[in-house]
Amino acid sequence: MSRKVSKAVRWIVFLSLVLGGIAYLVYQNGSRRAIRGLSEPIQEDATGSVKIYAGDWKGEAEFKASYEVDALVVHRKKYSGGPDGAFSPVDLALAWGRVAEYNKAIDFHWSQSGRWYMWRTNDLDDLIPVGDVENVDLNSANTHIIPANNEIKKKVLKIRRGDHVKLKGYLVYIEATNGRGETFTWHSSLSREDTGDGACEVFYVTEARIV
Repeated sequence: MSRKVSKAVRWIVFLSLVLGGIAYLVYQNGSRRAIRGLSEPIQEDATGSVKIYAGDWKGEAEFKASYEVDALVVHRKKYSGGPDGAFSPVDLALAWGRVAEYNKAIDFHWSQSGRWYMWRTNDLDDLIPVGDVENVDLNSANTHIIPANNEIKKKVLKIRRGDHVKLKGYLVYIEATNGRGETFTWHSSLSREDTGDGACEVFYVTEARIV
């Protein structure tokens, strides 16, 4: 009898650990989701700049365009180290339009690494509901998030995959230096049509909300 109780206890502990691990991963990484009716980002020319500081880096973020995005987070990745990690602690892969609408029906295999985002499908025919490869690129973007202050930083670090977010701020060009005389520049893309190196949005976020 005691052995049966012992086995039962071990199974309960095992299942608790498994379920706890799943819950932790869901909290950390979020869940896959689809949302209809999300329009493309709103972008308008802007002028001005703001001083920015991170670690031993200080510089200026020049506003190139105001930017407002209502999007589905299809992936997210935190970064640290180097000036990019100091200024931008997280990248959000964002989607809108048909990509957001069919994100659950189509397995895009989203991923992020080295400040890039990637996606792939098992078969190109899977893309028929959204059109083609170009439409995926037009309706999604990897976005380097630069929080305007600590309150915004806390908010964006809570964002998970599957969240519906509304973000406002500016697309910026950054120039910064540190005490060792090193320099750092980072230029935002100003188009949703480009791909490859330099196509990511460098987004100075002044408002952030999880819907």
